[in-house]
Amino acid sequence: MAGKKAAKVPRDTYERELLRLQTELVRLQEWVRSEGARLVVVFEGRDAAGKGGTIKRVTEHLNPRVARIAALPKPTERERTQWYFQRYVEHLPAAGEIVLFDRSWYNRAGVEHVMGFCTGKEHQLFLRQCPVFERMLLEDGILLRKYWFSVSDAEQQERFRRRLEDPVRRWKLSPMDLESITRWEAYSRAKDEMLVHTDIAEAPWYVVESDDKRRARLNMIAHLLATVPYHEVPPPVLELPERPPSTGYERPPRDLRTYVPDHAASL
Repeated sequence: MAGKKAAKVPRDTYERELLRLQTELVRLQEWVRSEGARLVVVFEGRDAAGKGGTIKRVTEHLNPRVARIAALPKPTERERTQWYFQRYVEHLPAAGEIVLFDRSWYNRAGVEHVMGFCTGKEHQLFLRQCPVFERMLLEDGILLRKYWFSVSDAEQQERFRRRLEDPVRRWKLSPMDLESITRWEAYSRAKDEMLVHTDIAEAPWYVVESDDKRRARLNMIAHLLATVPYHEVPPPVLELPERPPSTGYERPPRDLRTYVPDHAASL
């Protein structure tokens, strides 16, 4: 595919394959739960690169008690005085859990570094400590997968434009996002430096080409499934019981309750 732009995935093909992959994700979830595994998936990339949409498709049919999203806000004054990785540690999974980081500790290598929210010394310390931190997670048995969503400048600009014009997605666009347009090359240099230091053999970065959102979602989910040694766990045998006969219960009159108006009837 190098140097060539692939055709967009047709919607019917996309939806059919997505459902198949989501079914496999449910099997992965049940394996994680039964084996007491701990899975961490890191989603990073430029603004509007497609991270959020992919996370939504990954978790769409999963049990929120098993698979949860960690999307941390900016640090509090107290958190700013902690060891940098400290506030991320408390969101790591326990046995039988999956955590998807919608942005992660790599904020320090990207937005914090480019926008001047951390010092140069803090940035360099992060680049030294991050591989050590991740090796500690791996040595403790955590499964770690890191995905970088790569979007072109032209496609990012178009997605920003669509968000600006769409009232239900306008909230996704912030002044910080728009700032990333004028700092495109600075973010590129920061990303390159980050990869040099943190693309380690034990926890490599996997780059997802994301100009085509459908292709990116399918590719990322298929890759995740292929890299985790899960197997199908037989579900418990369940039988729907017969409903017992009535013992004389009568529902109270409807006028004793306040019902939601039937807005749908007015459509």
